[in-house]
Amino acid sequence: MFVYSLRASTLKFFAVVCVALTALITMITFIPSYDGGELGYITTGKEEKISYDKIKTEQDRVGFLSQFGWSVSGDPVEVAEITVPSEFDKIFMGYNEIQKRQGLDLSKYKNKTVTRYTYEVTNYAGAEGKVYANILVYRNKVIGGDICSADASGFIHGFEKT
Repeated sequence: MFVYSLRASTLKFFAVVCVALTALITMITFIPSYDGGELGYITTGKEEKISYDKIKTEQDRVGFLSQFGWSVSGDPVEVAEITVPSEFDKIFMGYNEIQKRQGLDLSKYKNKTVTRYTYEVTNYAGAEGKVYANILVYRNKVIGGDICSADASGFIHGFEKT
């Protein structure tokens, strides 16, 4: 049996700590973030960035929808606290596919309580009946949402105009 002991001097110890901190800071600086795009932005194919974070006030939510070209009527029609289910059924998996197509993913927020803001869209061309915009917000960040029709034969799609 071998017994090996190592006694590091104070100078060597601090040198190793400094090298480790330098490596950590370098990795944090140069490794990209993959959580919804860089700094809360998602780049669309049109060379413009859509901001999904810093959604705190009514004006922020209306401004968020206007980034996609939607006009909404004043106050939200409904504000509700909802919980993202821990297990996605067939319908919720389909809804999450809509979110994934627009660069979002609700599976990261399973069992989280989020706020849903529903607005009436006033400039949806060719739609009969009322059209609504739903925004799902968690900790001042848009994590999902859709544009949908209230008609029985209605539609649902992401924030982008079709």
